[in-house]
Parts: sequence; C-alpha cells; structure tokens
Amino acid sequence: MAQAQKGDRVTIDFTGTLEDGTVFDSTLEGAGCDTDDCESDDCGDGSCGCGCEESGPMTLTIGGGEFFEQIEEALIGMAPGEKKTVVIPAAEGFGEYDEEKVFTVERSDLPPDLTPEVGQELVISNENDEDFGVTVVEVTDESVTFDANHPLAGEDLTYEFQLVEIL
Repeated sequence: MAQAQKGDRVTIDFTGTLEDGTVFDSTLEGAGCDTDDCESDDCGDGSCGCGCEESGPMTLTIGGGEFFEQIEEALIGMAPGEKKTVVIPAAEGFGEYDEEKVFTVERSDLPPDLTPEVGQELVISNENDEDFGVTVVEVTDESVTFDANHPLAGEDLTYEFQLVEIL
C-alpha cells in the first residue's frame, strides 16, 4: 500500500481539541456544532457563528507549510485509512498567552459610532496604520479593554487525524 511522502498532495480528516475536550476545529460534519447556538435552521454556511460550518476533508501538500508542521511531518509514512494523534504545545501553536497584549483605550479615543460588547471580535489599526484583530474583554463608561492574543493562545492543541487519500 502507498505511503505518504514529503511533497505529496493528500486529503485528511481531523478534529482539533483543547485539554478540556472542547472541539475548536474539525473537518468532520457536525463536530463542534452546538445547535443551541444556531439562530436559524439554515446555518450550514457558518454565518450565524454557531460552529456548524460546512465541513469536509482538508487537502494539503506535505511539507508545504499549509498546516501545522508537526501534523505534516506525522503524515510522512502514513497509508490511507491510518490515524494518528499529535499534541501541539501552546508555544508551537498560537503562542503563549501574553498579558502585554491586553490594553485599555479611553472611549473618547474610539469612533463615536462604535458600540463594543464583551466577546466581540474587531479589527483595529495601531498608530502605524497596521491592522490587527482584538477581542473586547471589558467595557465601562470610560474605557474599553481589548485582548490582541489569538483566541487559542496559551492552549495546547490535540489533533486526531486520518489520512483519507494520497492524490
């Protein structure tokens, strides 16, 4: 049976979980989908934010840097149908959580039409007009506190994956 090698184009299925078992990403239908969060019966496009986006296998080139390096390396030598589990430490995933990326801005320095809510994800510009993503973590009458860490920063990531086919 054929085995995957560096440079091969392959299709994989995977489920990514956190240490507490929370599914944060998956190619498997319904994984991570919480229908209680759905705002409509037609949520397959993910527009309602319920986690029920359409799914399907991921195609990548081994060694092409399209996915986590640890997973691409683990695919080498695998045969279609074979499964593996890889744990990616936080430092090698989305980095350690950095308290210095949490900052507060006075409401008077924000656009007057901005109505921030805790949990809201925004793209803001710094003084050099560079855009970056933030999450609103606290709102008061005087200020808004933002967190510029990736939502999975500080988390070890466990990926269970299966090589579906070598293309």
